[in-house]
Amino acid sequence: MLNPLHLRTLMTVVRTGSFADAARELGYTASAVSQQMALLERQVRMPLFDRSPRSVTATPTAVMIAERARESLSALDVLDEEVTGLAQGRLGVLRVGSFPTASQRLLPVALAHYQDRHQGVHIELDEAEADTLAARVADGQGDLALAYRYDLVPRSLPNGLGSERLLHEELLLLLPADDPIADADAIALTDLQERTWVTTRVGTPGTECLHRLCAESGFAPRISFRSNDYAVIHEFVRRGFGIALIPALSHTPSSGIRSRRLDGVTARRHVHVLVRSRMLNPAVADFVQSLHAAAAQVAEDHPDLSA
Repeated sequence: MLNPLHLRTLMTVVRTGSFADAARELGYTASAVSQQMALLERQVRMPLFDRSPRSVTATPTAVMIAERARESLSALDVLDEEVTGLAQGRLGVLRVGSFPTASQRLLPVALAHYQDRHQGVHIELDEAEADTLAARVADGQGDLALAYRYDLVPRSLPNGLGSERLLHEELLLLLPADDPIADADAIALTDLQERTWVTTRVGTPGTECLHRLCAESGFAPRISFRSNDYAVIHEFVRRGFGIALIPALSHTPSSGIRSRRLDGVTARRHVHVLVRSRMLNPAVADFVQSLHAAAAQVAEDHPDLSA
């Protein structure tokens, strides 16, 4: 393979017309330029210059090689810049996993912060449950993921994953606006033993957390409606079909619904970003910084969130 350094020197010699002028422009000695051209001639097995005691003249072969080299070296420069961009996290693809409420409330803020400085990085988003997201990142099918954990529902991470906490969410009780206890000074779980609940599906961390909280208060919740769509949960509560306990990031204030914190309940949900302990994608680190900045911004605007 021809040496790119020698080809660049050849282009300069052909353009300037002499070894001495090329040497001055490139910062070499004339002897170094002469040696490079001699090596290139041996490699191509053809003379590239008609040498006389006072001058050198490029042969038609040298001119043709210089013209072709200009195109090839330009492409090599582009490749070198792209490789540098990939190494610095300025170019490439970043595969992000998330869950719906984080995708709605947190990710848009993070993306706006990140893409202002990384327009060459293409973001791919996929949504799934927290355990599935963690497995994808651990297996290399994703670069990072937003996931959550409830205080009363411990979850272990797959080997090779690290976790950084982004947000703490209070758990909010949703009531119809005209509920008799909506304006009470304090509401305890024991006040809700006879109520009908609207929850997420069986086996989800939110429902497990509700069961454990109620068990600590001495009863089992009466659950009649289940949906993993928080918009559905809100609508069922608004229409008076039941009450719900949801994390703050999932709550959308609206007429017809009151949200309250439960007296004596300290359990919270925590939002994390999951990354591989050995980061293979240089774009991950800057995106994690953008997530922290977004979490702080979102928490400033929401009294039931803290970063």
